[in-house]
Amino acid sequence: MIRKIERLLAPGSKTAAIVDLVFRVLTSLIFIIGGLGHFGQHQMMLDRMVESPWAGTVAMIGDPSLLLWLSGIAFVAAGLTLALGWMTRISALVLFVTLVPVTIAIHVVPDTSHVGPLFKNIAILGALLFFWARGPGAYALDKVIER
Repeated sequence: MIRKIERLLAPGSKTAAIVDLVFRVLTSLIFIIGGLGHFGQHQMMLDRMVESPWAGTVAMIGDPSLLLWLSGIAFVAAGLTLALGWMTRISALVLFVTLVPVTIAIHVVPDTSHVGPLFKNIAILGALLFFWARGPGAYALDKVIER
């Protein structure tokens, strides 16, 4: 019975291809919009970093303002390339490597109000691993360039 329901719910190839594109674009939007926030809301984000228990560690790595600019650039650039399905695996890895320290510095804190955003980021990390492992799916520049 469950197998029959599963078969009935399975999308056709055209629908699955559209879902590839939608998944890639929706995932990328959080990086594009969030990365732009690194520029437009720079001081507010710096203030959040200062409040983090990891602020000292961040400062040891580098100037927090510079790190915020660099992560913003990485999020916007790799977010755009992910949306386009161009250099998808590289884009996913750049976003993954950038998101991990941001997640630790901002969301791994004693304040329980960060549990939701923490697990949102964990889910996004899973999506990025999916793109790294599976590639862009349908309707991607990577597929056009391969030809």
